[in-house]
Amino acid sequence: MNEFLSRFVWIMRGKLSEAYPDSDKNTIDGMLLIIVEKVVSEMEKGGGNLDQMIGGGGGEPTPSEDFSEDLWRTVWEISNVVLEDMQKAQKKEKVKTFLQSEEVKEMCRFAGEVGIRGEMLRELRFKWAREKMEEREFYQSLERLKEEEEEEEDAKEVVKSERILVGGDAEDGVSEERPNVVSLPKRHGKLKYKIYGLDLSGPKWAEVADRIHETEEVIWPQEPKQISGKSKVVTEKILSLQTEDDPSQLLAEWVELLQPSRIDWIDFLDRLKERNTCLYFKIAELVLGEESFQANIRDYSKLIDAHAGENRLDDAERILKKMNENGILPDILTSTAMFHMYSKAGNLSRAEESFESLRSQGLQPDMRVYNSMIMSYVNAGQPKLGETLMREMETRDIKPTEEIYMALLKSFSQLGDVNGAQRVATSMQFAGFQPNLESYTLVVEAFAKAGEPDQARHNFDYIMKLGHKPDDRCTASMIAAYEKKNLLDKALNLLLQLEKDGFEPGVATYSVFLDWLCKLQMIDEAEQLLTKIAELGEAPPFNVHVSLCEMYSRARNEKKALQALGVVEAKKDQLGKEGFKRIIEGLTAGGFVQDAKRMLELMQAEGIPVPEQLKLPLMMSHSHRRPTIR
Repeated sequence: MNEFLSRFVWIMRGKLSEAYPDSDKNTIDGMLLIIVEKVVSEMEKGGGNLDQMIGGGGGEPTPSEDFSEDLWRTVWEISNVVLEDMQKAQKKEKVKTFLQSEEVKEMCRFAGEVGIRGEMLRELRFKWAREKMEEREFYQSLERLKEEEEEEEDAKEVVKSERILVGGDAEDGVSEERPNVVSLPKRHGKLKYKIYGLDLSGPKWAEVADRIHETEEVIWPQEPKQISGKSKVVTEKILSLQTEDDPSQLLAEWVELLQPSRIDWIDFLDRLKERNTCLYFKIAELVLGEESFQANIRDYSKLIDAHAGENRLDDAERILKKMNENGILPDILTSTAMFHMYSKAGNLSRAEESFESLRSQGLQPDMRVYNSMIMSYVNAGQPKLGETLMREMETRDIKPTEEIYMALLKSFSQLGDVNGAQRVATSMQFAGFQPNLESYTLVVEAFAKAGEPDQARHNFDYIMKLGHKPDDRCTASMIAAYEKKNLLDKALNLLLQLEKDGFEPGVATYSVFLDWLCKLQMIDEAEQLLTKIAELGEAPPFNVHVSLCEMYSRARNEKKALQALGVVEAKKDQLGKEGFKRIIEGLTAGGFVQDAKRMLELMQAEGIPVPEQLKLPLMMSHSHRRPTIR
């Protein structure tokens, strides 16, 4: 009853607030009190039976003298809704108890063993729990019927006894009731079975039964052979092999001894997979060529998918080649696995081929395929092609995720493509994703890369106008925009203004300023900023060491140049083309020709093309006499 009234008051309060928007809380509470008192009084009249109060749960509301017809109908409708919700909640709690029953758990375990997983297993689990609940309720209803019949029989016996005591059977004309004995009729001749009008006793059904039995032998899974004797010894030898061992000879011996069928091979591979995954891949590839294994397209695609999941491109492509050589054409599942593998590995050309192959097979790309292809374009630095696919998604009513919008926006920002960044930011808003500080910062970075400080400042001010407080990264992007045009005074004024509003510069902002001062050869000021970065308790970013190395090299400060160069060389894989260029030009300008040549060789070893303008100054320069770093 308490639950009913709590739910009723909650819904009724909303109805009253909607009908009387000008009434305050006290007035609404007074109305609720009157309504609840009336509802409780009606319950008491009906003996506390909710169904009687609301007309049996589904009929018309009983008219009330105290309430208007509309108000009482509203009370009646809300009561019905509350009762239905309570019944659903009770049923839900019952289902929960049956979900944890041993019978349902056993069926779920069996389903898991035969390969049923995920959403399908979840639906089956709830289905089995509901069936068990309905079965329990059915038997409980039978028990209730039995108890009611026993009570009726007891009542009849009591009445009969009273009559006998009063006057006897014969005198009152009451004859003893004899129970009706019901027996099965006696069968004559051969028994016939009929189901839905079919006579199953005819001879033709014997032939049907034989055919069903033969079909079951094909469909029903067979048991693998028992491995014993020498076959068992060879099996253990194979399972104990190392990954680098050649299993061909032992496999041939195993086949000769056991004469395996497909089920034997599957059982053997399952055991091998549990023991040694790497050896499993090696032997599974050999088994594909065994005639007794009867390899089909699923066996090939399963192995390809496993290799693709581990990013083993060469292995997956080798299996695919064997598949084609054996006359088995890849299906959509195989092509999809290969596509995701190429996308994940960053192989753009093969990913594009696989993507077009999927389309040629009639597959309409889904969200996952589109996302993989777009991310492949983003990682390859071609966001315009990714944006084209995103527009294609929108035309097919497939809503791109926020992660896709942000990835494209970041890619356009890194390239300094202002128009592309603004297009994506606008599309993102139309798609219902609210702009945040991260997206605004990326737009500012795009203008900074493009060398447009005025537009970057416009967007920076707009961020503050919307109530966002620019963080260290956003401020650093704005300072970098001023650096492109060497507008140091504006950058310093902006920083002073932000510090008045409570902003505290971080490593990112200090790093941009330090790089700027290094380019201006303002050594003392740059070293002061380096001290401030150290005071923040963080190690200077890698690009700071590049800036210091260039600055000290141009200033011919040999000791500090060597220190910075040592840090840079230790992480040469992070330099990139621009980093190598700055270091080599700085070393050459400072007269450290031998070190510059060594860095040029490192640049070539990293596979980075060397511009001719770097080689020419080295050929014409003379070495500054000093020890070089080895």
